Amino acid sequence: MPGRADPDRARLRQAWEAVFGVPPPAYASVAFLRLALEHEAQVKRHGGLPVATRRALRKIAEGKPVREARGSLRAGAHLVREWNGRSYQVEVLERGFRLDARIYPSLSAIARHITGTTWSGPRFFGLTNRGGGKG
Repeated sequence: MPGRADPDRARLRQAWEAVFGVPPPAYASVAFLRLALEHEAQVKRHGGLPVATRRALRKIAEGKPVREARGSLRAGAHLVREWNGRSYQVEVLERGFRLDARIYPSLSAIARHITGTTWSGPRFFGLTNRGGGKG
């Protein structure tokens, strides 16, 4: 009913201040307060985001570019690299990579196949600027 105070609101606002050290946003709903407090409790029990993810989110918030790490490639993604006048398209699979209907265990194996020399696969495909291999 309109005008009727939610008994949980006062309790949740107190819990918010105890956990975060500041009052909650003035217009935060009871559902939001509850979810945020439950999330914070879960983070304390099981840990939060990995350091690399927090760093990437901080860069995004600052408007800085973020390069996708090679470990975060997802199945279905496609990588394209031009080499000696030919364009190579690699599909990321759950376990491995597909190039020209053949499955390879790593990007480095594909880079070696394409160039005939030892390369860092992630570097060859532009996923990193550091690491071994030719460049």
